[in-house]
Amino acid sequence: MQLHYYGHSCFSVTIGKQTLLFDPFISGNELAQHISLATVQADYILVSHGHYDHMQDVVELARLTGATVIAGWELYQYFSKQGVAHLQPLNPGGELSLPFGIVKAFPAWHSSSLPDGTYAGMAAGFVVKSGEGNFYYSGDTALSKDMSLVADWTAIDFAVLPIGGALTMGYTDAMIAAELVQTTQVVGVHYDTFGFIRIDKGEATASFEAAGIALHLPGIGESITF
Repeated sequence: MQLHYYGHSCFSVTIGKQTLLFDPFISGNELAQHISLATVQADYILVSHGHYDHMQDVVELARLTGATVIAGWELYQYFSKQGVAHLQPLNPGGELSLPFGIVKAFPAWHSSSLPDGTYAGMAAGFVVKSGEGNFYYSGDTALSKDMSLVADWTAIDFAVLPIGGALTMGYTDAMIAAELVQTTQVVGVHYDTFGFIRIDKGEATASFEAAGIALHLPGIGESITF
């Protein structure tokens, strides 16, 4: 599996010939201005919740790529009204069998609303299970012991976790989350984009290393192979 990082909490994972894109926020991210939406590939777009910094580019990328958008019920209804052609609802607790494998949605402890303040449903994270490997993306969330349910469902090769604090768990809680989901490989997201979620990356990396966990912090536009 190859993970490609687009900044903030936006990343893609390629499994075989299928590309899964998560929480697209590129055009509005000042740190990702060198990324053109026309170059972004996606067969599926998974949206964890309704905040603009996780879904700003969903409609445009769905149009450009023809991707199927997967999101909770309220977002499914919202994107349908925006003219997205291919949609699949998936609420926490549900799972889908797709050509690349299985996607299961897990609860995330976080608020969720559309830019106009409309309720956007329950925030979620996703576990992807495939023949090439398995991974967990928590979405924006606080630390919760419910994360142990991920490991109960399947073994994962890596987790994608927010580490910026303030609006989500910070990196110290993310270390505990890694233990709960039983992985030693973490990709950190949701940090440095805004002033209130800036972190000391050296300190975070050293803390993870001391705990026996590898923290990967790819640059925007960089890829990692698992």
